[in-house]
Amino acid sequence: MLFCREKSTQITVKQQISDFCFVFTVLKMSYIIVPSSEIVNFTDMKNMLKLSLFFLLLMQSCSQEAWLSGTINGENDGDWKPMVYLVQPKKFDEVAQSFVGEVLDSAQMTQNGRFEFTTPPESKKSILLELVVQKKGEKYPNRLLNENPKTDNYFPLVYEPGSNLVIEAEIAHFQSSLKINQPSASNKAMLQLRDLRSKAHKRYLEGQNEEHGPDEDLLEREKSQYNFKEELINFADSTKELLPAMVALRWTSPEGDYERIAELVHAQSTKWSKLYPEHPWVKELVAMADKQNLPILIGDLIPELQFPMKRGEVVSIQEILKNKALVLLDVWASWCAPCRVENRKILVPLWEEYNSQNFQIVAYGLESSEKAWDNAIEKDGAYRWLHASHLQGDQNPLMEILRLKTIPANFLLNQEGRVLAKNLHGQDLIDFVQDYMGKQ
Repeated sequence: MLFCREKSTQITVKQQISDFCFVFTVLKMSYIIVPSSEIVNFTDMKNMLKLSLFFLLLMQSCSQEAWLSGTINGENDGDWKPMVYLVQPKKFDEVAQSFVGEVLDSAQMTQNGRFEFTTPPESKKSILLELVVQKKGEKYPNRLLNENPKTDNYFPLVYEPGSNLVIEAEIAHFQSSLKINQPSASNKAMLQLRDLRSKAHKRYLEGQNEEHGPDEDLLEREKSQYNFKEELINFADSTKELLPAMVALRWTSPEGDYERIAELVHAQSTKWSKLYPEHPWVKELVAMADKQNLPILIGDLIPELQFPMKRGEVVSIQEILKNKALVLLDVWASWCAPCRVENRKILVPLWEEYNSQNFQIVAYGLESSEKAWDNAIEKDGAYRWLHASHLQGDQNPLMEILRLKTIPANFLLNQEGRVLAKNLHGQDLIDFVQDYMGKQ
């Protein structure tokens, strides 16, 4: 602020610096040097400076209004730090991932659990932030728990420039208990996603408690995991809010393993690339969900595979498909317990019933020991159908071509070699084969 003499007894604000005034700014206060021939009323100047200082303090007070505040109850139970951390994931694959998000700020909780953040993020666009609490002894403020939605220690919030957020939560049940006062559309969607995830996780746990044999448990657990992930992706498919949808996709697998839900993730990349083609996270999703980075998808043609058969010859997939109504390409191993169960309980009965109707099975083994391979085939009754292996263990050409990392895996192929379905097990596999062969 510039002060110049307009009359000999008055100091006023000028729009320009007079030729005879020199202004020096020290500690944000203005001092004026005038020729000695001029008389200045320093009392008026002193009052003016006091008034200016008052307005500066008032403006500073206004600028420090909390943009994020709230109450976190239960801090005094002794297990938790009286701190709240603000973490920003900069990339799509950093969302819901520990140790990678940037810690932007922290706020001390008062004895009654109150906290405030007064410095907003430097962003002119809506961004995703993660509000985090930590137990005592935890070194890293950006460690995020993804073990149980009921007790996970962070909540994803959408920061929208110019808006204020007021939250309330229980510290020991931070994610599941958090409430937002008058949430925006994006944060309302985030709360809905949180609730959906919590219910889906409960159903997943209930599925684990059903009675199965120890080997069947692995396949049932995988089915439950698929159902859990499918519910989250269905949310992403139904919402118009980009950032909650990105959280939903990341919550399906914070580790970034989308092998078993490849079709669902690919469909999401198609949807969001049309709506937000320039958003950096959408670009990351599109790159990650490119078909060349995912296992062969339903609807695609199986590649031109060459199988080193057990009898010694090399046979192409096209030769196996010839004149067949349905072919099951089964990727298994003698050391894979659920694969062995599937051989005995599912594949033998299916082969017996439908092989005469042009149903065929070709089993590719991730084997390094031919003896173990032979013993498993004989013991399971799997000698009925075709077998192949490079005898190179899990580092083999077929896994590379099909872009697989997990077994058991399977592909149901029509005569053309198109993938009709994949990774069906147990009763789901029986139902598909029965229904498809019944229409032939």
